[in-house]
Amino acid sequence: MRFFLKTVGATTLVAACVMSGTTGTAQAKTTAPSGLYAPSSLVLAVGQGNDAATATMQRAVTLTCMPKASGSHPSAAAACAELNSVDGQFAELVGTASGVACTKEWKPVVVTVDGVWQGRRVAWSATFSNNCEMGASLSEGGAFSF
Repeated sequence: MRFFLKTVGATTLVAACVMSGTTGTAQAKTTAPSGLYAPSSLVLAVGQGNDAATATMQRAVTLTCMPKASGSHPSAAAACAELNSVDGQFAELVGTASGVACTKEWKPVVVTVDGVWQGRRVAWSATFSNNCEMGASLSEGGAFSF
């Protein structure tokens, strides 16, 4: 008789759970986005050589722009502002500065950007004939000022 009462009690408990809307089936858990912003995390580097594949890297910094400017870049906020102003189109960072005279020495310098910009994978590089040309072509105090 005791066994019958325990079984009936357990059955009643299961029935109560089912009636209350709780089911015994497993529910797939949906994953929420980890943040409100698409990730923007980059490695910026400067090296000596003809192209990014063969250059000897001299210095590199990390830069994270979302949700706030951070990383090992000495002017992270200014670098993020500059990259935001060109909407991540890194080729637009290269221009010509007026009034700067450089020698015609061939000692190539490569700048590279690798990482994720606003959720999309990016890899970009540019080669300059020497350090002076690089400085004259990139904005002072910008993304490559490290």
